[in-house]
Amino acid sequence: MLGATVGLSSCGIEEPKMTQSSFETLTVQKSDIELPIKFSARMKGQNDVTVTPQVSGQLMKICVTEGQQVKQGQVLFMIDSRNAQLELEAAEANLQAALAQENSAKLEYESNKNLFDKKIVSSYMLNNSENSYKQAQAAVAQARASVNRAKVNLGFCTITANVSGIIGEIPVRTGDQVSPMTQLTMLSGNTTMYAEFSVTESIVEEMVQGGVKAAEVEKYIANLPEVTFVMKNGTEYPHKGRVVSLTGVVNASTGSLTSKVSFPNPEGHLYSGIQGSIVMPVAEKGVIIVPQYSVVRLQDKSIVYKVQADSTATAIDVTTEDTGNGKDFIITSGLNEGDMIVSTGANNVSEGQKVLFPNDEK
Repeated sequence: MLGATVGLSSCGIEEPKMTQSSFETLTVQKSDIELPIKFSARMKGQNDVTVTPQVSGQLMKICVTEGQQVKQGQVLFMIDSRNAQLELEAAEANLQAALAQENSAKLEYESNKNLFDKKIVSSYMLNNSENSYKQAQAAVAQARASVNRAKVNLGFCTITANVSGIIGEIPVRTGDQVSPMTQLTMLSGNTTMYAEFSVTESIVEEMVQGGVKAAEVEKYIANLPEVTFVMKNGTEYPHKGRVVSLTGVVNASTGSLTSKVSFPNPEGHLYSGIQGSIVMPVAEKGVIIVPQYSVVRLQDKSIVYKVQADSTATAIDVTTEDTGNGKDFIITSGLNEGDMIVSTGANNVSEGQKVLFPNDEK
């Protein structure tokens, strides 16, 4: 080896020198960022209607199927209407009888009035015939009400959709005896869907500290950004939603407010009961943002390596906030604007190590 070294030297070939390269660094600056805040949510139709019969009877026909899209006014169920039809006919017959009685009482009253004017009958007979006529008129009014009631009951035998939407589960079958206590199905009006979720206590505190008064809640809601609905399987619903309501009472047990977001549902892809997450962008202004790879995790601590004036690295404890983008952290304490830190390779730095080497350093 000694001979080889001498030989290389004698041939004028220099030995290779070990060079040191600088670590990548960055100077931290303050900037603005939008943070995606997620809330667990559950979808509900704009008009979720429980369909129940108004009259009792045998279910004769089911005109829809589960999951079917129906329009307002479309027939859903038909109940045996024979009894209701008979009641209507009886009420109409009673009305005819009452009308005949009214006509007779009217003729008698007019006759007695004429005779009274000629002083042929007493005032007693006139008053008595007048009272009979009024009773007959009241009987006619009552008979007409019975006819109208019978018509309404007959109409109740045909159950129609009072909103457009999707038919839910149908727990009954043709031939079942149903009553006003029987739930036939749930009709979900799905042209517009609502996602209900709870707003966290921190946002409640932010509203209070921001001086949002009860009279200004609507204005506050109107200025909130559009939100996104992400289903449990990670699929993002293509249409954006807007916050439309925020309850004015804080839940004592959870410290949260219930909020509601409205989503358009033109394709009918959203259904009542779907669960997922509401993603709301919240603006953070004037914060220090660093790449996640520049932060070193040591047990329960987070540190960054600050580059000192002599090019050595000093470990600085910092507190961080996740941005939710999978790339960056917000530094909430430990660094100041203008500080230089090691970025790429921070995991390989040790306390006091020199991390910057000028190109002309020998």
